[in-house]
Amino acid sequence: MTQQELVRQMRTNPENTLAALLWPRRSLSGTIGLVAGANLLLVASAWVKLPMWPVPMTMQTFAVLLIGATCGARLGTAAVGAYLAEAALGLPVLAGGSLLLSLGPTAGYLPGFLFAAAAVGLAADRGLTRRALPLLAALLVGEALIYLPGLAWLQAAYLHDAPATLAAGLLAFLPGEAAKLALAAAVILSSQRHMASRQRN
Repeated sequence: MTQQELVRQMRTNPENTLAALLWPRRSLSGTIGLVAGANLLLVASAWVKLPMWPVPMTMQTFAVLLIGATCGARLGTAAVGAYLAEAALGLPVLAGGSLLLSLGPTAGYLPGFLFAAAAVGLAADRGLTRRALPLLAALLVGEALIYLPGLAWLQAAYLHDAPATLAAGLLAFLPGEAAKLALAAAVILSSQRHMASRQRN
């Protein structure tokens, strides 16, 4: 592959995403349906509670990463933005049915969802999520973008102690996040292999 071909491949192109491969001729109503479906996945993931060690966790971060990698930056952020708008309107879409207006200790993670969907989606648009190592790097960046504002809010509004903030807001969640990141990568890669196999046949 020449350098010019590589540059062309790396340009942002929503047609690189898995959603575009699955649904290449999407109408406006189809696009709205895709965003709505991704939004519903995120809503449902907030209500799935897993007995992970050392703390139970929802599947929200898994859904955010999956949405970004599958839908791309534009549609992925639209789906997550709709989720945050629903939360702002008081709909029971957050984990445990809590209200966004309560601004509890986990409120800082919510804008991180939007940042993560945009970053992972941009990587997908550029074709970087088609191979394992770039995909894992993109997912790790997405995780970091979720946790950084979450930790900042927890530190500034509640704990005011960096070690306590890291222990409560990050370290306790690392085993579960690692498992969800690995699951997201496996789902994305297996879906892409399946689509590539279908296209060859």
